Amino acid sequence: MAFLNLKNGVIARNSILNFVGQSIPLAVGVVSIPLVIKGLGVDSFGILSLAWMLLGSFTLFDLGLGRATTKFMAEEMRNGETETLRTLFWTSCAMNLSLGVTGGLVVAGLASVLAENVFRLPPELIETARATFLILAIATPIVLVSTAIRGALEAAQRFDYVNSISVVSSSLTFLLPMLGVLLGLGVRGIILLLLFARLGGALAYLLSCFKVFPILRKGVSLDLRRVRRLLAYGGWVSISNVLNPVFVYLDRFLIGSVISIAAVAYYTAPYEMITRLCILPASMTMTLFPAFSAMGMASREELTTLYARSVKYLLLLMGPLVMLMILFAREILQWWLGIEFAKMSLSVFQILSAGVFFNALAHIPHALLQGIGRPDLTARYHLIELVVYIPLMWLLVTNAGIPGAALAWSVRVLLDSMLLFAASGKFTSFRVYRERGLMRGVSVVAVMGVLLVASLVFEPTLLLKAAIGATLSMLFALAAWRYVLDTNERKQLGSTARQFVRLAGRTRRKEIEALESQKRL
Repeated sequence: MAFLNLKNGVIARNSILNFVGQSIPLAVGVVSIPLVIKGLGVDSFGILSLAWMLLGSFTLFDLGLGRATTKFMAEEMRNGETETLRTLFWTSCAMNLSLGVTGGLVVAGLASVLAENVFRLPPELIETARATFLILAIATPIVLVSTAIRGALEAAQRFDYVNSISVVSSSLTFLLPMLGVLLGLGVRGIILLLLFARLGGALAYLLSCFKVFPILRKGVSLDLRRVRRLLAYGGWVSISNVLNPVFVYLDRFLIGSVISIAAVAYYTAPYEMITRLCILPASMTMTLFPAFSAMGMASREELTTLYARSVKYLLLLMGPLVMLMILFAREILQWWLGIEFAKMSLSVFQILSAGVFFNALAHIPHALLQGIGRPDLTARYHLIELVVYIPLMWLLVTNAGIPGAALAWSVRVLLDSMLLFAASGKFTSFRVYRERGLMRGVSVVAVMGVLLVASLVFEPTLLLKAAIGATLSMLFALAAWRYVLDTNERKQLGSTARQFVRLAGRTRRKEIEALESQKRL
């Protein structure tokens, strides 16, 4: 398959597509969230935050089938199979639909318990919360079927379709609450709008699959023999899927039950902002996972080269970005959410920023291990982390409030990153790490991190922060260019920069010519 040829730029192009596709909703969220908080109030926004949380955690019922669909369809495309693609696709969709209906019934059954007993809600919002959970129950099968359909598109590396749909769907996640506020709909009305948006996204994914895989138009084809194959792989992935919502949302559950629903808002807003930085590694791994799946262990040298370069590039992207976020945390929060949020959420933002750095790096070894058929390792590591995470989160939330929750989350993702990198080392070559400059990249990021921490000890003013940020950025860029990147990589970057400059110059000349033409007319 063409997309497996790593020299043709498809992986780089798709990573950029994925980044743009996730950046646009991020920008929409940055603008809309303050308006939604102001319109709904802190307590009602806390309920909306929980609704977003549940929509994101419905993979709890997926049993790993979305990931399995991507892996096995990528393998079959490499082998040139077509009829197998049709049976894999429809069998996975049917299984996800069944699981989604089951999951929806579970959510509906727990609606009253969640609203009345789990969260500390003001009495006047209990009925609103109950209705919200019931509406979300209807969305469960829609979300799960969408994961299988989207997984097929990802296996084909058709991220043009994936991102054109996800940009609209993800942006509506933030725009519809703002529209609901303007129309005076309240939380229940907003959740209904989100439900219809998810349904529209699922239909759009399905129509795109019909274009990419014309064989699907022949009709539904189920093969129960493939259920075992999907579940054998997906079973291990499902363990991680079941635990991921715990890792991602346990902090908010405990904050809401131990402290207050208002504290959930003070924690969620900076969390949602800083964790959006993970669109960089997510953009890469969405493309890398099907590539790793198709490559397998057939060529360890090629696999390691792709892996090492991916980690190195991610280090160089995330390192300076996270450092600047930590340095200017107070100013960012004040500009975005105001002085009150900056006061309450500053330490949360800075601690989570450090955690996000390690969480971002862990994306790539996670994709590698699952791509080569070892999801059992990632699942076992998550079980180990769970034993540590739950008591640690409870202890720190109880004694340190929302900064404690941020610290517990960051410790967990650091442990996860260490375990995944240690495991991936067994299937790759350390020699290639050295040859590709990965170890030099690690040393540069470590040195810059130490300099950043040292500068924060003196509580610098905004002007001094600007000077520190500019100095660190220049030093980092110089070290990366001269010490981390090899000759070929520098040439490629230089060539890309020159192409961009020429393109910008041609565009500017065309604009000038158009203006002159209009003046003559």
